[in-house]
Amino acid sequence: MNNIFDVETVDIIIRLSVALILGMIIGTERVWAHKTAGMRTYALVSMGSALFVIVSDEMVKYYAGFSGLNPLMIVAQIVVGIGFIGSGIIFSKDSRMMGLTTATGLWVCAAIGMAAGLKLFNIAIVATTLTLFVFTVLWYLEERLKKSKYFKDDLLQKDIN
Repeated sequence: MNNIFDVETVDIIIRLSVALILGMIIGTERVWAHKTAGMRTYALVSMGSALFVIVSDEMVKYYAGFSGLNPLMIVAQIVVGIGFIGSGIIFSKDSRMMGLTTATGLWVCAAIGMAAGLKLFNIAIVATTLTLFVFTVLWYLEERLKKSKYFKDDLLQKDIN
């Protein structure tokens, strides 16, 4: 059993912590926007993704001599698992789809966790910043567009039906 404060374990703790914090930051915005999935959900999705990547990485070290080992298979299954969670968030209300942004936000958060798990901290931080941009600035722009005289929500609904 390794000492919890050896260099390798501290490195893993840092990767998990970065993923958790970045997911939590995105989740904080979702709480402010009064969305279903919030800080805890986003933090756990991001950290869980990082953990799966770390486990894959450790498996490669341990089973390096075995043929047929592909740790990317675990990473690929994260996308499938998050898709399953996301599909549970999406629902229809009054012939309108709800929860799409939350589901895609969780999907991106999983990727941020994977980046943190692979020690791609700069990429994870940039992706977090861009995600927050989408959730805040683009939300504001969407709301402005919807209130403009050029946006006719009732005409849009007739086209969908």
